[in-house]
Amino acid sequence: MSSHIGAGRARPVLPGFGLSLGYTLTYLSLIVLIPLAAVFVKTTSLSFAEFRAAVTAPRVVAAYKLSFGASLAAAAISAGFGFTLAWALVRYRFPGKRLIDALVDLPFALPTAVAGIALTALYAPNGWIGRYLEPLGIKVAFAPLGVLVALIFIGLPFVVRTVQPVLEDLDAELEEAAASLGAGRWQTFRRIVFPLVLPALLTGFALAFARAVGEYGSVIFIAGNLPMVSEIAPLLIVTKLEQYDYAGATAIATVMLLVSFALLLAINSLQAWTARRSGGER
Repeated sequence: MSSHIGAGRARPVLPGFGLSLGYTLTYLSLIVLIPLAAVFVKTTSLSFAEFRAAVTAPRVVAAYKLSFGASLAAAAISAGFGFTLAWALVRYRFPGKRLIDALVDLPFALPTAVAGIALTALYAPNGWIGRYLEPLGIKVAFAPLGVLVALIFIGLPFVVRTVQPVLEDLDAELEEAAASLGAGRWQTFRRIVFPLVLPALLTGFALAFARAVGEYGSVIFIAGNLPMVSEIAPLLIVTKLEQYDYAGATAIATVMLLVSFALLLAINSLQAWTARRSGGER
């Protein structure tokens, strides 16, 4: 009887639940929870009036608007271009496909400072691309547009690498069945393909946004760091740390942390809802 029960149970590959959970919580606490708690604890050294003054100063508010606005815009643009690039890499064969597929991962391996210098050299008024944009009145380097370009550069691979496996695993028979029932290409894409890919696309969007909102190295070179114009919030945090204003730095970091967490929570909730909806429709 006991041997029959034991045979019916699946033996876990890893150690028991208690040991696995304990290791996970310990690791998570040391790497994530304790450092984040330290930020909040340091912020409590400020009174409410001091905290409010630190996080609502006009220069800080302008930096918040640029950081979060550019991050959301860059993530949205990366989602559009990333989906298109992933579709081309999966569905078509063309010369140089392997090279382009390898270049997608370049922002992962490239040091952020190198990326910032390269983008600045390209889009500066005397750069290879900037010299043609400057007569048209389009200023990229040392302007908010340069921040957007840098964030798209570092965020695009997250979308491509998130969507690409889903497109590769997509069953072609679903599209063939839709075509046999009289659905056109656009209708098949809108009703069959896109709902299945949407959860992965939202995941890529969230990853691109999370990377962009805290990006520092590639942005400070091309942004110009002009107060109230092209200064990002992470740079303000570094500036206050250099001035030994640790409480002011953690106050700005706390607001960034809370807003980022709220946005990511909303994106993840939307992702879960779309996944349940697409699963229910199937």
